[in-house]
Amino acid sequence: MFPPERYQSGMSQTETKRYHHGDLRNALLRAGMEIIERDGLARLSLRALAAAVGVSHTAPKNHFGSMKGLVTAIGAQGFRKFAAEMRNGLTQASTRKERLHAATLGYVRFAQGHPELFKIMFSPDHCDREDTAFKDAAQESYRVLIEISEGLAWDKSEAPNAQKRTEIMLWSFVHGYATLLNAGRIDDRADGAPPPGILDIMPDFGYLDR
Repeated sequence: MFPPERYQSGMSQTETKRYHHGDLRNALLRAGMEIIERDGLARLSLRALAAAVGVSHTAPKNHFGSMKGLVTAIGAQGFRKFAAEMRNGLTQASTRKERLHAATLGYVRFAQGHPELFKIMFSPDHCDREDTAFKDAAQESYRVLIEISEGLAWDKSEAPNAQKRTEIMLWSFVHGYATLLNAGRIDDRADGAPPPGILDIMPDFGYLDR
């Protein structure tokens, strides 16, 4: 008797074997992201996802358990892509200022390029924040923030818990900008001029060990 995935989609035995070795999960995640970004989270369901990939309606549940499990896995995948975007173009030779600029530009670029996914990743309502894979992926992106905060000179550099204050300051700055930009609250100028970019409004930070 054919496995459900093969029976529903007409996949070859080779394709079915490859899916059972992990490709199906990744295919479901990719399709889930596409549905979210094209149609919004409201249009995503386990059945819609199965239909998009061409597998049995039970396949997504077998991999993710529930709708929340699916959205949590998509959120984790989003955070991994997010971290990669903030490190895009950097090398071992990149200066700390180059890393700061790359991370903030990448943050905004990801938010603009994936607005629905971005909202889901940071919403307390859609993802299971105690899920291990989700927490690890979110922490991976937060490590970028830690890296660009280290040694930054500003007026709270000598305050207690200076490192944590710096992380919160930078995160509030770039996340607030990205959220306002996505909401259309920054580019509504009557003169039609483009909104200032994130680097246009960023203070010229120095570093403590210079």
